[in-house]
Amino acid sequence: MKRLMWAILLLMAVVSADAARVIKVLAIGNSFSEDAIEQYLYELAAAQGDSLVIGNAYIGGCSIDRHWSNAQTGKPEYRYRKIVGGKTVTRHHVALDDIIADEQWDIISLQQASHFSGLPYTYANLQRLKDHVLAICPNKQVEIVWHMTWAYAKDSHHHAFRFYRNDQQLMYNNICLTMADQLPRVGISRIIPVGMSVQKARGKMGDVLCRDGFHLNKAYGRYTAACTWCEFLTGRKVVGNSYHPESVDAQTALLCQKMAHQAMRDIKR
Repeated sequence: MKRLMWAILLLMAVVSADAARVIKVLAIGNSFSEDAIEQYLYELAAAQGDSLVIGNAYIGGCSIDRHWSNAQTGKPEYRYRKIVGGKTVTRHHVALDDIIADEQWDIISLQQASHFSGLPYTYANLQRLKDHVLAICPNKQVEIVWHMTWAYAKDSHHHAFRFYRNDQQLMYNNICLTMADQLPRVGISRIIPVGMSVQKARGKMGDVLCRDGFHLNKAYGRYTAACTWCEFLTGRKVVGNSYHPESVDAQTALLCQKMAHQAMRDIKR
């Protein structure tokens, strides 16, 4: 009987350890990754029993070309935000290689600057950047994924909205088509479909997901993005997650969760 009890306890310990995973994720991004991962993502994962280490290599408006240039030169231009145990520590003037080498990252996301996101010719250095990240990361099993950014609000005054004839739907379509064309060329197969979640939420809530025409609303906009990242990283359905900030009521939170889940479901088809 004692042996049976020890076996059961051992099995429970193994299951518990598997349930309480620690996932280490780094975004090589800009203010759009700031919107997506720095606010509510840790809490969403924790509410379902998962623990995240979250890093963001931040330069405002940073493009693939600038990330690649910094990788070559070692310029310490990044603000490195790192969330461990729910607490954020920020380091200034950090080089990209130092950020990549800081952890045994499980997942590293790349993204394009929002204004270039639907323009295929701006992705020329993506393969070089990806190869460099793989060479530097201490975890040689790291997965490189793509953070899909979102189209601007219909009334956005962003200077680059003209690239898309100031048309939100055209910008969204171009982002989708560019991903479909460019990502297979560099061997990136998995996408965090935040842009899709935001567009779906707009269909239910109206064009209110942005706070200034292009950055996300600090409540339900950012929450929608975090829900998408949470389901992507953990593989757990985010619908029904108990966490939402006070600035997002329960009904709106559920809607955001559903839009994130639908986007995750659709991107897998």
